[in-house]
Amino acid sequence: MFRSSGTGTGTGTSVNGFYTFLTQGLDDLFRLFQSQHFMSIHFLQHVLSSLQSFHSQLIAVVQKLHLPVGEKWLDEYMDESSRLWEVCHVIKSGIANMENYYSVAVNIAATLENHPYLNPQTSRQVLRAINGCQRERVGLEEENRGLIRTRIQPLMMRFDKNVLIESKFNGFNGFRGVLLALRNTNSLLLMILLSGLVYCSPVTSFSSSCHGHNSINYSESKSGFMVSASRLHEKVMENEDGQNGVLLYEFWNARAAIEELKAEVERSKGTGMEFDVSERVEKVKSCFVGLQCGVENMIVQLDDFFDEIVEARKKLSDLCTHA
Repeated sequence: MFRSSGTGTGTGTSVNGFYTFLTQGLDDLFRLFQSQHFMSIHFLQHVLSSLQSFHSQLIAVVQKLHLPVGEKWLDEYMDESSRLWEVCHVIKSGIANMENYYSVAVNIAATLENHPYLNPQTSRQVLRAINGCQRERVGLEEENRGLIRTRIQPLMMRFDKNVLIESKFNGFNGFRGVLLALRNTNSLLLMILLSGLVYCSPVTSFSSSCHGHNSINYSESKSGFMVSASRLHEKVMENEDGQNGVLLYEFWNARAAIEELKAEVERSKGTGMEFDVSERVEKVKSCFVGLQCGVENMIVQLDDFFDEIVEARKKLSDLCTHA
């Protein structure tokens, strides 16, 4: 399973250690983002693995805090883990919607591998198949936009750049501050995943899904993670630049490859002669198989996270029951 590098899950089980853990993990993501294509599957796998690591670390901290039985802290954790569960299921639904799109494209490429020389008649057949593939893409983007509107918009997810960890959040031996920090960090990482894998719209765009101005207020002792989170937020917002749709780099690569193949086939049809499209076909196959592998790996990783959330909820419920 993917896990963020540079921070071990055995460290930082104190409250201050948790903030340090968040800071290191966010800094790792920022450095990775600088070295990757915008919204690449590799980067998004690391974003998801960071969500998993931060959640796992929270559970380790809670087990060390000796929290009181029957208090609201468990309800507060349950609310946040329910939100994580809901949003991650939307992400899984969104990427599962890509299946027909990449399957159709891979089938087109497989057929053309055996018959790369097109005549006017076969060109028309291939164009019909490509048009069907492009309709699949439009359909999945429309369906994913609906997912954002109906299931994400009601959650009102916001990344707050002005989070203030004050004494009022130190309730339950510092647990409230830790949970607030995690919730805010989760919001940022979930917005990245939604924009990359499901659909980027005004609901999930990084400029509109943010509270606060550029000046950031927080206590000196716990400001590190917010500096790191805000820096990552600014970098992603800068690259987003008002784009809409599925922002996944491999998705756009695959889209461009099928459009290039279509243009080539249309040119061949106009010549009235046989035309070799093997180079374009190879690119389509490579791009769509890469997209397929990335999507399937993300689904496996999400399923692992669902198991982890179920296990953590049971673990903390048992902690209250048997404390």
